[in-house]
Amino acid sequence: MQHSNKIISILSKVPKNHHHHHRHPSSPLSSFQTFSLLVSNNPTITTIIQKSFFSSSTITTQQQQQQQQQHIKIVEVGPRDGLQNESIFIPTPTKINFINKLINAGCNNVEVTSFVSPKAIPALEDHSEVMSEIVTTWKKQKDDGREIILSSLVPNVKGLEKACEVGAMDEVAIFGSVSETFSKKNINCSVQESITRFHNVSKITQEKNIPLRGYISCVLGCPYEGNIKPSSVAKYAEQLLELGCHEISLGDTIGVGTPKATVEMLREVKTVADTKQIAVHFHDTYGQALANIYASITEEGISVVDSSVAGLGGCPYAKGASGNVATEDVIYMLHGMGMHTGIDLDQLIEAGLYISNVLGRPTRSKVALALSTKKG
Repeated sequence: MQHSNKIISILSKVPKNHHHHHRHPSSPLSSFQTFSLLVSNNPTITTIIQKSFFSSSTITTQQQQQQQQQHIKIVEVGPRDGLQNESIFIPTPTKINFINKLINAGCNNVEVTSFVSPKAIPALEDHSEVMSEIVTTWKKQKDDGREIILSSLVPNVKGLEKACEVGAMDEVAIFGSVSETFSKKNINCSVQESITRFHNVSKITQEKNIPLRGYISCVLGCPYEGNIKPSSVAKYAEQLLELGCHEISLGDTIGVGTPKATVEMLREVKTVADTKQIAVHFHDTYGQALANIYASITEEGISVVDSSVAGLGGCPYAKGASGNVATEDVIYMLHGMGMHTGIDLDQLIEAGLYISNVLGRPTRSKVALALSTKKG
């Protein structure tokens, strides 16, 4: 800005119609006329001036983008997406204690449970008891102004009704896939049938003013169909937005995505959705999750990331999808990038170690392992 202000200042002092070709042969050149001649006869100086004009505006734009990206919303999916795939049933009081630890650590967006049939996911058959207790526990802090969003998955109207019965009305989520085969195996219907099925859920959420989140599975690859076209993801995202979803979570269910594929997919989705409406949900099966999150944030401006403490979870219908990216690892990276999440890493690690001990296995978070070993 200093360069441009100086040049503007010089220009403003030049009399109108005072051009060098009108001057008397014996009169000296003004400073501006000298400047004009130099510029017109020297391409190098012209380039320098152009750079001085535009570099400052470019820097300003970059700074604005950094400020916009400063806060990253973390959606903690461990209690639902993490625990749904466990072979052992976690006692209800333990689940509740686990979720309370997460919220105490600063996780303000928590996917608490899934209101599905116990036959489909027996690990979450206590969904009503867990959600009811959590809603009650955090009611006062929410009333006092803390923005805590307790989310749950609802596959159909029946699930939505159960959620409403226990006051789970902060946000509900629907889930579908862009893969026909995966859709049939996961929710027992075709891709287009899933959209039709969601219409009834959407209608009720709009009547009750409940925010609706949409999940899309297999956005970067399917265990049955292989590669997925970015255009297919964008089309499905557009349909979910038309249903009234305020946010679309794009899930790499089998963890095959790379940064390049991630960016290409996100650019396609951004043709139908605002950047602020997009969340990313990466599994770390191939060790690509952090790289994909980094690319999503720095290259595409994404500011919502799903993750699971201790790297819990996977998908019971996607063989080999051995876990979500660990929230601890995501937080460590983001804080190292100077970004704000509102989450206390030490308390988060404690919550992850707590549930890992309950499950009888080490945490899958590299950061938690490194820091706990260091302290030990």
